Amino acid sequence: MKRSILLDTHPMYAIEFAKSEMKYTDINDIIEHFKKEIEANPEGGFITVFDHYAHTKKMGGEILETIVNARNLLFCFGHTIKNIEILAFRPKSIAICELKDSFVFEFLETPRPEVNQWMTSWIKALQK
Repeated sequence: MKRSILLDTHPMYAIEFAKSEMKYTDINDIIEHFKKEIEANPEGGFITVFDHYAHTKKMGGEILETIVNARNLLFCFGHTIKNIEILAFRPKSIAICELKDSFVFEFLETPRPEVNQWMTSWIKALQK
């Protein structure tokens, strides 16, 4: 996973896998993989899948021509609410962008290093 700063402010992680390197090449199978990982985690709570591609297309918005599909998997690991500000970090999202020959996975860094590690391991488990 590559860590970078998005828009000079937001720490994020990203990685791209060629489809030939992956266990799954259908975005729905990838989503099911993540849902199982979330549900297996005692702190995890699956929320929904947002079809960003369909939403943008319906609005007549601009979509980079190399993008075939784009979805966000929404979930939460919120096991405490010790302060009001923590709510701004929830829920979590993993972006799944399908290109012709690859998938790109991205997520914003969380304040809990173990959560970043969990998401990283789920993504890396998609490799053959």
